[in-house]
Amino acid sequence: MARNIQSLERAAAMLRLLAGGERRLGLSDIASSLGLAKGTAHGILRTLQQEGFVEQDEPSGRYQLGAELLRLGTTYLDVHELRARALVWTDDLARASGESVHLGVLHQQGVLVVHHVFRPDDSRQVLEIGAMQPLHSTALGKVLSAYDPVAHSEALEADRKAFTDRTVSDLEDFEQILDLTRARGWAADVEETWEGVASVAAPIHDRRRMPVGAVGITGAVERVCRDGELRPELIAAVRDCARAVSRDLGAGRF
Repeated sequence: MARNIQSLERAAAMLRLLAGGERRLGLSDIASSLGLAKGTAHGILRTLQQEGFVEQDEPSGRYQLGAELLRLGTTYLDVHELRARALVWTDDLARASGESVHLGVLHQQGVLVVHHVFRPDDSRQVLEIGAMQPLHSTALGKVLSAYDPVAHSEALEADRKAFTDRTVSDLEDFEQILDLTRARGWAADVEETWEGVASVAAPIHDRRRMPVGAVGITGAVERVCRDGELRPELIAAVRDCARAVSRDLGAGRF
């Protein structure tokens, strides 16, 4: 019978320890709890920190689980399952809103469009499945940045390019937008990415209530907005769609 690798066993035990009990633990607490020498424990923590599995709070020096674990934890949810669960609801949203619908997930410091429902009219449209959208300026991207710690970190590290005069690039202003997004449960993009185009999006959660994607509608400003503000019935429709998909993924009521 093959022997287990001791260093991996210790790293796994360390992650389990950080996952339970107190939010943050010091080096001495971790070492004594696992019966390890401080030097050994510190070496493992340093490696886990370099890989993003552990983060260290600078003021206190204590350790906690890192955002990379969230990325790994959500990989069990196949993108195809997310798309399959959303098919009926996104079709309904397109019919109810009269606008195109996009389903997006975090991918390589941006939003990957994994499903696109055309606007229900006879206009010529281009299928955007596989297209990438920026995190900082689109409604889908803001939602992911507000609810997903990994997306948040990537949005802060990325070059927040100004696509129009309305694009918010300043870090402090961007963080305020994310706070507002979390407070109201949806995000907007009114000519921040494309002139004459507005969108609204809401988050989708899985059975563990972790953010796994975002759904939104996109259309001409004159249709999506009224008197300079997003039409409330469209916001409500997008949020209802996001809740419905989340329920189908086992998230329960929000």
